[in-house]
Amino acid sequence: MDDNIPLRVVAIGGGTGLSALLHGLKQYTRPADPAMPAVDLTAVVTVTDDGGSSGRLRREFDVLPPGDIRNCMVALSEDSALLSRLFQHRFQAGRGLKGHSFGNLFLMALTQ
Repeated sequence: MDDNIPLRVVAIGGGTGLSALLHGLKQYTRPADPAMPAVDLTAVVTVTDDGGSSGRLRREFDVLPPGDIRNCMVALSEDSALLSRLFQHRFQAGRGLKGHSFGNLFLMALTQ
């Protein structure tokens, strides 16, 4: 195998399992050891969540639920701690906002 060609990995799934897998694989996209081949990582996220914030958005706006995509974006981000705090933030008050995560609302805004 040519050392200049990255290994291509496609992860397919949803829920907690896919985001955990992506978080673990992320370290191989830029390996610390230059002798290790880089990995070109692609995620195919199945979205079937119907509970909580995702479920409400799915019912109210007739959209695919954003929760699993949000979790995968956090898992693959450069600073997953910072993005996690921001995207996983849940509003504690407000008639329409209570229970929604900021990340779900952000992804909804991008689709409109």
